[in-house]
Amino acid sequence: MERWQAGFNDAFALVAGRFAQADSRRRARIYVLGLLSGAERKNSWTLAEQAGDLTPDGMQRLLNFYRWDADAVRDDLRAYVLDHLGDPSGIAVADETGFLKKGTKSAGVQRQYSGTAGRIENCQLGVFLTYTSTKGRALIDRERYLPASWTDDRERCQEAGIDDEVEFATKPKLAQNMLERLLNTDVDLGWFTADEAYGDNPGLRAWLDEVDLNYVMAVSCNQRFTTPRGPVRADELARDAPRTGWQRLSAGLGSKGHRLDDWLLLDPGADEHLLLVRRSISKPTELAYYICHTSRPVPLAELVRVAGSRWGVEETFQFAKNETGLDHYQVRRYDAWYRHITLSMLAAAFLAVTARAERGRDEKGAPAPTSST
Repeated sequence: MERWQAGFNDAFALVAGRFAQADSRRRARIYVLGLLSGAERKNSWTLAEQAGDLTPDGMQRLLNFYRWDADAVRDDLRAYVLDHLGDPSGIAVADETGFLKKGTKSAGVQRQYSGTAGRIENCQLGVFLTYTSTKGRALIDRERYLPASWTDDRERCQEAGIDDEVEFATKPKLAQNMLERLLNTDVDLGWFTADEAYGDNPGLRAWLDEVDLNYVMAVSCNQRFTTPRGPVRADELARDAPRTGWQRLSAGLGSKGHRLDDWLLLDPGADEHLLLVRRSISKPTELAYYICHTSRPVPLAELVRVAGSRWGVEETFQFAKNETGLDHYQVRRYDAWYRHITLSMLAAAFLAVTARAERGRDEKGAPAPTSST
């Protein structure tokens, strides 16, 4: 507990200066500690109870009225994660998650598909950037997705605290914005990966090629690759490939052991993009496709490692929701959402860094505790 407390003090000290008022700084510390508590729900009411407050007013002031910059806190937590979990082979993963909500007033809410629920629901969507390496993984950036039905209605936006300069942006564009911020930190980033919603987007791919960031992104079967004979669909290239060349490789550890599949790497031959194909062992007719760009030749196993890193992000979302209340907020305003989400991410990052430190102690062999008797 002493190590835990010291680690928390160090982590919060990194962001404490972002809260200019003593009361807001104290309240933010209490809020994050509440997010780290064992409370089943972690909204303003329950966090106030944890702190011994009679009402949630103090917690709501932190999210809605105190003056502090959630983006500055985000920058601090991102630096904290990279400092403790950073690695030259690290991977940035873009993905979205849904937040089920009732009503029509909360910023960005509408009936839309939520991968979290697996169906169309009344919800909000957030696009997140996760950093993952052999040392651990944590959320490092976030953007609220606002459907066009919101950005086209400026009066509705004003009621939810959305400034006039906030315009519609696709999810791939939001991912690009977060990656730009990450690359501006001069981080030694090895890779980027994402699912089909991002891999199929030509604008994002063109930007990644321009900045020469290595990537492995899932694409749809009808994604066309440039070949000497013209554009050819991914599934057609896989169908015409020789039967030799498939390799059985692990894309990482899952709940049931190594995630083994058969993998094939194809060079369409007319530009710098490669096609990576995954074939299920139990269902050989099930294929998945990935577009790859690398600044230098890399082994197939490395591409497979990057492709497989995306699957762990759902566990990262679930961890943050279960352990640090990522989806437990009860706020309507646009800026209040960013504030709660950022503090929840900070709490989750602290847990990831602490877990890494404890693993390091175990590997080195911590000394046995001395008896007090």
